[in-house]
Amino acid sequence: MNTKNLFINGKLKAAKRTYTLRSPYNDEVLADISMADEADVKEAIEGAQSAYQTMKEMPSYQRSDILTNVALILKERKEEAARLIALEAGKPIRTARGEIDRTVATYQFAAEEAKRIYGETIPMDAAPGGENRIGFTWREPLGVVVAISPFNFPFNLVAHKLGPAFAAGNTVVLKPAEQTPLSAYFIAEVFQQAGLPDGALQVITGSGKELSDVLITDPRVQKVTFTGSAAVGKIIKEKAGLRKVTLELGSNSGLIVEPDIPIDKIIPRCVEGAFAFAGQVCISLQRIYVHEAIYDEFSKRFIEQAKTLKTGDPLDETTDISAMISSREIERIESWVNEAVQQGAKVGLGGSRNESIFEPTVLLDVKEDMSVSCQETFAPVVSIVPYKELDDAIDMVNNSVYGLNVAIYTQNIMNAMHAARKFHSGGVIINDIPTFRLDHMPYGGVKESGYGREGIKYAVEEMTELKFVTIKTTF
Repeated sequence: MNTKNLFINGKLKAAKRTYTLRSPYNDEVLADISMADEADVKEAIEGAQSAYQTMKEMPSYQRSDILTNVALILKERKEEAARLIALEAGKPIRTARGEIDRTVATYQFAAEEAKRIYGETIPMDAAPGGENRIGFTWREPLGVVVAISPFNFPFNLVAHKLGPAFAAGNTVVLKPAEQTPLSAYFIAEVFQQAGLPDGALQVITGSGKELSDVLITDPRVQKVTFTGSAAVGKIIKEKAGLRKVTLELGSNSGLIVEPDIPIDKIIPRCVEGAFAFAGQVCISLQRIYVHEAIYDEFSKRFIEQAKTLKTGDPLDETTDISAMISSREIERIESWVNEAVQQGAKVGLGGSRNESIFEPTVLLDVKEDMSVSCQETFAPVVSIVPYKELDDAIDMVNNSVYGLNVAIYTQNIMNAMHAARKFHSGGVIINDIPTFRLDHMPYGGVKESGYGREGIKYAVEEMTELKFVTIKTTF
């Protein structure tokens, strides 16, 4: 059987233990994956620390060249990379190709930002005692960055950590999700081929529970960047101490649909936002609030459109929705849907599983305190709820422990800006779904959706330290 070893200091290293990686769709064995232990993690951190000086002193154009090479190589190997995503994550192949396209763009953005890490001059004489002084700033890399990534975008969310880290001159110890290690090893190979110095990227696979303490608390680690659940994010924050931390956590993204919107123009997009990659997206459309004047028509058309989605093998070119990541997750969402029905919700579509696939599910008559509404479903389940007044809908969207992306469809610019002001979230999307994201825009949340921002320019700022210098020009 194919065994994937740890990637430490530019070489493959066998671990004492392995685990079997299986396809979430058909349980096919994909590989044996090395399980790192504490000694492996410390070796990786030590190697990253040793490589840091090389990365820090590397001219920005050389860091840019490496990132450009990564984008070019990944573009050439697009089909191979997309197939890996389909196999280990169960993402439909067409969707997986889209992820690789975005990943290429993300590394291209990182290559550009490597050359745009600016400082500024400070008018020292703005304060008494500042006469005859020049003040200015520059940004310096932090050092060793620990990146902990999720399963749902195993290439692009890793790129949002590696890209800005290397653009700024840091080194990275990457801990991918247990279900998607193949993508991490693939990108490590690509970076090595692109010219990244050995030790600048370390890949450690295995149990997050076993490895998190040493990864997060080692004194040589200067920053932790994590994408995942709010529960794990809180633990990381507690353990990280004074280290810099970026937390991209959960959401139950809400959308408001005002009555002035032509329904036929937005239904396909809303269905896409709710069910793409089986809803396993941080900003998946989970709650739709529709004005009562168009609620019945919207719900009817939404369900009709959702019925056209095809479920099946992720490698089938016609598949829209495939397996959820694990049977445990299917059992969880199945119990939440059943609980909602017992509490009075109605199933407009779906509501059940088909082996490794949970059917696209539309719930009606959902109350705000039901798990399918107030928690993150991370599944192909969406609720449609009527409202009377716009402010009522805004209040319902805001009535959440999360605050990542929210959205509103309206042709009234005053209503749009009113909602944008009132929403308590990291991002507001007007006239599109909350699932919309481009890889250079600032992205991040408030409340239990975390803090810090991704989007390469903004992530570079998070992965650097501002240094101030002043010169007295006369004695």
